[in-house]
Amino acid sequence: MSTKTKSIKFNMIMNGILTLSTIIFPLITFPYATRVLLPVGTGRVSFVTSIIAYFSMFAQLGIPTYGIRACAKVRDDKEKLSKTVHELLIINLVMVILAYIAFGISIASIPRFSREKELFFVMCITILLNALGVEWLYKALEEYTYITLRSIIFKVIGIIAMFALIHNQNDYIIYGGVTIFATSASNILNFINLRKKIILKPLGGYTLKKHIKPMLTFFFMSVATTIYTNLDSVMLGFMKGDAEVGIYTAAVKIRIILTSIVTSASVVLLPRASQYVEKGMMDEFYRILKKTMHFILLAAIPMALFFGLYARESILLLSGKEYIDAVLPMQIIMPTLILIGISNLTGIQMMIPLGMEKQVLISEIAGAIVDLVLNFILIPDYGVAGAAIGTLVAEFVVLFIQLFFIRDKLVQLFSQIPLFKIALTGLIASLTVIIGWQLNLGIFMTLLIGAAIFFGVYIVTLFITKDKLTLELSSQLLHKFKK
Repeated sequence: MSTKTKSIKFNMIMNGILTLSTIIFPLITFPYATRVLLPVGTGRVSFVTSIIAYFSMFAQLGIPTYGIRACAKVRDDKEKLSKTVHELLIINLVMVILAYIAFGISIASIPRFSREKELFFVMCITILLNALGVEWLYKALEEYTYITLRSIIFKVIGIIAMFALIHNQNDYIIYGGVTIFATSASNILNFINLRKKIILKPLGGYTLKKHIKPMLTFFFMSVATTIYTNLDSVMLGFMKGDAEVGIYTAAVKIRIILTSIVTSASVVLLPRASQYVEKGMMDEFYRILKKTMHFILLAAIPMALFFGLYARESILLLSGKEYIDAVLPMQIIMPTLILIGISNLTGIQMMIPLGMEKQVLISEIAGAIVDLVLNFILIPDYGVAGAAIGTLVAEFVVLFIQLFFIRDKLVQLFSQIPLFKIALTGLIASLTVIIGWQLNLGIFMTLLIGAAIFFGVYIVTLFITKDKLTLELSSQLLHKFKK
């Protein structure tokens, strides 16, 4: 058991490094791109990215999540694993062909798409790359060192290309291409490296049908999630224009970066959680879930408070004064950091291993419907702020429904997690923003010193109140430092 625990910790460390690279890339490139491309340019890329996400979702057919669970169950038998990968890859490639056919018809028949057909053709490459990448296999095998290293290499190349190739507002197509390269081109290496993980020669006796039913459940989950995560940009693009999409992207970009931090600890749990449930190790299953939930709340609550209070400074630093209208939607959307952190654990890492995919699907469909309805009502009058309200309410609905379905397990999940203490500690730290607002030292220094004071007070207060996880993590770090 100690080896497994150590393995989980190592996976979390590697995924933390991967998350850090995912944070650093947009922190370096996004401020540059927003100032060069302005809201219209970044809005065009965000609009096209949101549309492509729907075609990619159709091509993936739920495989990215289903594949992790299916491969994790047979990963100790190379022949069974190879056969499973072959079957899923065949299904995936067939769906890619169908997705490209639908994509071509859409470009030819929808004027809003045909106006940006060059950008669409560049960014649609991601549909094929996602299929070839078989990322679900590497996650099922817990190959986080490999995933992290190749991702960092391509992101570094992407950063260099960004500054070398993008110089004016008309370079938005190049920006889209560089973004795809940095995030998806490494999937080619995944495909080449496949021969080291599975048997490549045809094994015969494939039974594709057995995957379809469970896969469709994950597919509909993906549909619902993709709808309410990309719907805002799509509807803003159709109803308001590219500039509004660009402004909204500036607000959401910061939330996306922070969400990757909050969920970094939980994303590595699905393969191991599935194994624990398969083997009936429920005590261990709930132990890792509870500790991860504690971490999520420790991270999400203060970050939501800090960046909500410092939204103006964050937008001005990362995007510039042209995006000042993104401040209000950013403040509205910040609480979703907490909601997404919790629902990611309860839905993906807990309910799916427990076989509750249909209940997760119900929660996500409800969220998508709520987001769609509120967007139609609010965007015409309130623009980006209306889109932000729709997303906030949708995320709340998703979490509420998931908690309802696991209501008999809430005690096991949340017991001994000092939620009130963490929230109170965050509110105490929030009082320090008065100091930051009085500094008048410029945007960067205000944020830097404000963050140092805020999070310094937050961490010290956690130590004073003897938060169990904080003491445990600090003890482990101190031990490693001494060694």
